[in-house]
Amino acid sequence: MGEAETSDVERIRLERDLYLGLLGLSNRDDPGAFLEEALGLIVRVLNAQQGYLEVSDPNEGPTSWRAAGCSDEQVEVIRSIVSRGIIAEALALGDVVCCPSAILDPRFRDRPSVQASNIEAVLCVPIIRHTPIGVLYLQGRRGTPSFSDLEVERARTFARHLAPLVEALFIRSRQHQPDHVAPYRKRLSLQDIAGTSAALGAVLREVELVAPLDVAVLLTGETGTGKTQLASVIHDNGPRRGRPFVELNCANFQDNLLESELFGAVPGAFTGAVRREGKVAAAEGGTLFLDEVGELTPAAQAKLLTFLNTRTFYPVGSAASLTADVRFIAATNKDLEECVREKTFRSDLLYRLQVLQVRIPSLDERPEDVIPLAIHLCERATKSLRLSHVMLSPGALRAVEAAQWPGNVRQLASVIQSAAIRASAEGSNVIEVKHIFREPGSTHPPARSHLTFQEETRRFQAGLVLRALESVDWNVTHAARSLDLTRAHIYNLIRGFELTRRPKSS
Repeated sequence: MGEAETSDVERIRLERDLYLGLLGLSNRDDPGAFLEEALGLIVRVLNAQQGYLEVSDPNEGPTSWRAAGCSDEQVEVIRSIVSRGIIAEALALGDVVCCPSAILDPRFRDRPSVQASNIEAVLCVPIIRHTPIGVLYLQGRRGTPSFSDLEVERARTFARHLAPLVEALFIRSRQHQPDHVAPYRKRLSLQDIAGTSAALGAVLREVELVAPLDVAVLLTGETGTGKTQLASVIHDNGPRRGRPFVELNCANFQDNLLESELFGAVPGAFTGAVRREGKVAAAEGGTLFLDEVGELTPAAQAKLLTFLNTRTFYPVGSAASLTADVRFIAATNKDLEECVREKTFRSDLLYRLQVLQVRIPSLDERPEDVIPLAIHLCERATKSLRLSHVMLSPGALRAVEAAQWPGNVRQLASVIQSAAIRASAEGSNVIEVKHIFREPGSTHPPARSHLTFQEETRRFQAGLVLRALESVDWNVTHAARSLDLTRAHIYNLIRGFELTRRPKSS
């Protein structure tokens, strides 16, 4: 075999080892083991004497690093270069920095760390996934004195393939954080509840307390947080499980219709009235869930209070009373104490409805639940719409986690469902950022006369971020500081809103 053929075989072997090694990294969950294997792989393939690999959680989480072939003192020197010098140059350029001798390179020779260590051959590659999330630094050579063009290209390939693996690694590690909900899953029936946060665990601790007690419960929290779902969980884990669970949204009916909806009506009770069974009678033996109870009119409040006190009621237009055995769970996003002070809600009714009160936190208060919720909602949408199986890409999960959800779980569910439909319509089994956030960041009003709450919120956020960036000449660090956000969050918003820097006028 000739020398050229031997060289080709060796090149193919090295490339095979590189790709096989990258494939092997895809199922690692421990950042330490992941970095150890990744660094060992590239140091071996590129014949480097020393190596350093550092990656950061894209959402400003922990930074992890590993070094190879270095003493503790040498590691400290390399880590001192992370924030300046060679590594800073690579991150600023967003590209490879390679030189046969750093000590002779005019860009780095005056750096104290370079002079002190007499650094020769260097290869530094940023690891970029939309934003910089790490760096690979190789120093010194075994064999040839400098890194070849082919080896530089291998390093680029390595970094390019490593970036999504790093992103997925940190997503998995966040999913493996302490599960504060696990104990309650063992003791309660929690169908359709997704999340692991301490905030959600605290809610379920309250549920475990109130569910077995046959008393009225008041659920409070922002709109879209899942109060109806939690009411169902309380019912399913209480003494009335297996009996009717009946819902009534108090905001959907006018005064006379709401009363008949609650208590029923007899023929002729009002124009067009026919005999009908009310929600109270339909919930006999079970639970009646009154959503948006703060919207009850004074007349309906008085009649509901009478029923709670006596367990008797009169269908509209009837002189005969009926009785019902019903548990009440009410929900509101209003401050009912304030409503009492404003005399729009009866204090005696409030006391009867809030024997026990459970507050449901917003998604802002439990950000670690956003990713598991998104995955769960994606699976639910796929099943309910009978779509071919689709899943959220790591980039989409990052975008979802970084976004604001003022409409909470309800808004997130709507967005994920729409994204699943779009991805499926394209014949894709992966939901990408473009499927979730359709409107590019723009401060101009749309042609349509009406915007959904979600679109209006998104446009406001995009405009706010864009103005902050333009006011500091697109310095992400300064923009993040002015908005009280992390740099990683700003980068995610730029990506999610598709913001671009306007060219300067000449």
